[in-house]
Amino acid sequence: MAVSPRPGQPEYVHGNATEISENGSSDDNKTENLCLGEWMWILTMLTALVGLMGNSIVLWLLGFPIKRKPFSIYILNLAGADSLFLCCSFLISIHEFVRYLCDSFTHKLLQYITYAFYTVSVSLLAAISTERCLSVLFPLWYRCHRPKCTSAAVCTVLWILGCLLEVVGFVICHFASTGLKKHMCLEFVITELVWFIILTCVLCVSSLTLLLRVQCSSQGRQPPRLYLLILLTVLVFLLCGMPMEIGEFISHFNIVLMPQWLRQVLVCVNSSANPFIYFFMGKQMHKKKQPLRVVLQRALGDEQDLEGETRDTPHTNAPELSF
Repeated sequence: MAVSPRPGQPEYVHGNATEISENGSSDDNKTENLCLGEWMWILTMLTALVGLMGNSIVLWLLGFPIKRKPFSIYILNLAGADSLFLCCSFLISIHEFVRYLCDSFTHKLLQYITYAFYTVSVSLLAAISTERCLSVLFPLWYRCHRPKCTSAAVCTVLWILGCLLEVVGFVICHFASTGLKKHMCLEFVITELVWFIILTCVLCVSSLTLLLRVQCSSQGRQPPRLYLLILLTVLVFLLCGMPMEIGEFISHFNIVLMPQWLRQVLVCVNSSANPFIYFFMGKQMHKKKQPLRVVLQRALGDEQDLEGETRDTPHTNAPELSF
């Protein structure tokens, strides 16, 4: 979302609002925070690398021909979106740390690509929470009438919508005529904000419904792991992922309440935390070493299905890393 700047007017792109002074030099205040900013971008790179490692393990495990449930397909796509987002965030952090690595146009394009993967990730998280909520509220319909290809179809649509939204935004804000550029970019920002608000509302309503359902149905029993997994994932998003979109919208109006590096660190933590939540929820504390495949399946599915698969398929081609 870039608008051609005039002298003294800030230029806005995704995740970046910079002040351009009349003589082209940076403000003196920037030099005071240079050291802190550099260290925070290094922290962002390290967080992205750790998250890439975790999401790569999830992709590797779920990519093998093991029994997949509908939610496993969602988790596979979510891990893919998070991995791509973290890759782009790593490149952006390198550019911010060493600014001469790529030109301005390449950097802006990378910002839009990164935000496209972020949008897909949030959309997939909303779809996971909504479908699990429907499966709890309408179990009979979900088991008998839900089409088998729903998960794959929903993931495909969300990937197309998320990427198409950012492609349209990039074309509008960089190739539109000068007279229409500012007005059209503002409309694009509002459209993104509305989409994000819808996703956040869906996440909150479905998660709250799921939480209430779990509290009412548990009655002293341990709630299913998948319920807790979804609730923890949504909580991490609300704490770490939401500031990204809020900061993006506020920055468009030249108001910076949160530094860019802080938003980037938080959103990288959000994308990196999911694999660790999966393995934490699936691990049995009384067992020291457990195959990662079993731990992940336990977190995403029921104990009965896991035991049945273990009996039916004693030998599998899936990796047997221990955790």
